[in-house]
Amino acid sequence: MSFFNELKRRNVFKVGAAYIIVGWLIMQGGEVMAPALNLPDWVNSMLAFFLILGFPVAMIFAWAFEMTPDGIKKEKNVDRSQSITDTTGKKLNYSIIGLLIVALVYFVWESRFQTNDAAPTVTGTEIADHESGIQVESNVSAETSKQQTADKNSIAVLPFINMSDDASNEYFSDGITEEVLNLLAKIPELKVTSRSSVFSFKGQNIDIPTVAEKLSVAHILEGSVRKAGNRVRITAQLIEAGSDVHMWSETYDRELNDIFAIQDEIAQKVVAVLHVQILGDTPTIMETDAGAYTAYLQGQHFLQLESKEGRAAAHEAFNNAIEIDPNYAPAWAALGHTLRSQANWGDIDLITGSEAARDAAQKALELDDTLAEAWAALGRLQWVYDWDWDRAEGTIQTALMNGPHNVSAIMTAANIAKTLGHYQQAIELANKAVDLDPLNSTMLTDLGVSYEEAGQYDNSIESYERVLNLYPDHPVTHGRISIVKVFQGRAEEALIDLQEEPLKVTQSLAGAYAFYALGREAEATRALDYMIETQHHTMAFQIAGIYAFQGKPDLSFEWLEKSYEQRDGGITHILGDESFKSIYNDARWEPYLLKLGLLDAWKGLQQRRAEADS
Repeated sequence: MSFFNELKRRNVFKVGAAYIIVGWLIMQGGEVMAPALNLPDWVNSMLAFFLILGFPVAMIFAWAFEMTPDGIKKEKNVDRSQSITDTTGKKLNYSIIGLLIVALVYFVWESRFQTNDAAPTVTGTEIADHESGIQVESNVSAETSKQQTADKNSIAVLPFINMSDDASNEYFSDGITEEVLNLLAKIPELKVTSRSSVFSFKGQNIDIPTVAEKLSVAHILEGSVRKAGNRVRITAQLIEAGSDVHMWSETYDRELNDIFAIQDEIAQKVVAVLHVQILGDTPTIMETDAGAYTAYLQGQHFLQLESKEGRAAAHEAFNNAIEIDPNYAPAWAALGHTLRSQANWGDIDLITGSEAARDAAQKALELDDTLAEAWAALGRLQWVYDWDWDRAEGTIQTALMNGPHNVSAIMTAANIAKTLGHYQQAIELANKAVDLDPLNSTMLTDLGVSYEEAGQYDNSIESYERVLNLYPDHPVTHGRISIVKVFQGRAEEALIDLQEEPLKVTQSLAGAYAFYALGREAEATRALDYMIETQHHTMAFQIAGIYAFQGKPDLSFEWLEKSYEQRDGGITHILGDESFKSIYNDARWEPYLLKLGLLDAWKGLQQRRAEADS
C-alpha cells in the first residue's frame, strides 16, 4: 500500500480537516469572548500559537494511534483484520459535515447581520456601557454621498467624556483629548480637525454622521476618561462616520504613569485601522512626570477660558509643571503662548511679557527642536511684535515642517503673506486653516480679512457671515461687515450692520466710517472721540486709519507714529487696509513703510496690481 493510501486509511486527512475547522471556530469564539472578558490582546495571539503548534501533534497522533473498542492503541499493535478505521472514518465524516454547517452558519451571520446590528454610536453618558472594552470588528459600508466628499484619511477627535466621580477632573479628560488630537495631527498623511471645532460639540448629544458632515471628516474618534487616584481608565472607539459603524474599540486600564503609552497606542491603532500609509514611524508623545503632566493639562484647561483670570491660572499651572520637570518642552512652549497672550491683552506689560514669551519658546526649542507649537509661537512673535518679516517667514516654515497641520502655524503663515501683500497665498493658507478648523470663528474671521485686504469684498462678507451663521452674537463681526460695505459704497446698508454690533468699541470704529461716508460728520466725530478716549493705548493703528479715510493725513501720520511706538500689531495690515488709500501719494508714506521694513513689499504689490489692471 502506498504512503498516500495509508494516510487515507488511518484517517490522517480527515483528522486534519476536522482540526482546522475546530481551530477556526475556536479562534472566532476567542475574538468574541476575549474582549468581553476584558482579556489583553495577547490572549488571542497565544491561542493561535498553540492551535498552530497543535496541528502537527494531531497529525502525528492520527498516524501513530487508532481508536479501538478497547481504547486508544498504537497503530502497530492493532491487527489489520480487527481495525475499525472505516467506522472511525465515517464518524469523522459526520463530524466534519456538522462542523462545516456550524462554520457556514457563523460565516453567514457575521457577514450578513453583524454589520447591520453593530453597536449604536455612543454619546454622552451612554459611553459608560462601553467601558467593558468590547471590541467590534466589522466590514465598513460604503460612505454616504455627503461623506464621499470627505478625505478618507480625515478624522475628528471628539472631546472625551469625563467619567470620573470628581467633576473637577474635566480638565484631565479635555487634556487627553487634545493630546491625542495633537499626536494624530503630527502625521502629514492624516487630516485632523483642530481643537476649537471639535470642542464646539462638547456636551451636545449630536449623532456622529451630523458631526462628521459639519466637520467634513470621514472618521470620528471618541471616548471617555475615568481617573481615580493613581489609576486611569480610557476607552476609545473609532467610527466610520458615513455609516456610523464602529471600526475599533478598546479600553485601557492602567496606572497614571502609563498615560503616555496609552495615547501612543491609540494613535498607532488609528493609523493601523485606517490603513494610513505614512513615511516613518507614528509620532509618540513626550513623556514627563505624572505630576508635571497633570499641571500641564490644568494649564491648557485654564488657557481655553479666554479670560484674564484663566490666563493667570494657566501661567501658574505651566510654571508648576516646569518646576516639577524643567526639561518638559511642551510646558515651556505653552508658557510662552500664555505670556504672549497676557501681554497682548494688557494683563502684563507688553514688552516684558513678549520678551518673556520669546525666552520660553526658545527654551522649549532647546529641549525639543521638533516642537511645532514652539516654532509657531516664536514665529508669531517675530511677525506681530518684532516685525522681522523675513525671520518670521523662515520660522513659520520650520513650524509647518514639524507640524504640517498645526492651525496656528498655518494661519500665522497666512498672516505673514498678507502683511507682505501676497494675498492669493494668504487666501489659500487661510482656507487650509479653515478646512482643518471649520467651526473656529477666528479662522473664519482671518479668512475674511484676507479676502478684504485682497479687495475681494463679496468673499470677505461671505466669510464674516459664516461666522454669524455659527455664532449669531459674535462680537466684532457685524462691525467688520459694516466697514467692508462702506468700502463698497454701501454706507446705508452698513448702518444696519452697525446697529447689530454688540461690542461698543467696534460699533464706534465702524460708525466712524459709516457716518462719515454718509456726511454725518458730527456722529462720526463722536464715534472717533470715544475710541480715542478708551482705546488710545491699544488701537492707535485703527485711529490712524479713520483719520486717513476722513482725509486728514497729518492726524493719520501722527497716530501711525504712535502705533509704531506702541508696537501695535495692527501695523501688520497696513498694506491691505483700504483706509490708507488717500495717503499713498503723501511724501511721508514710503519713508514710513521703509521704517517698517515693508517698502519693497509695497512696491512689489503695486507692480502686481498695475500688471493685473493692464
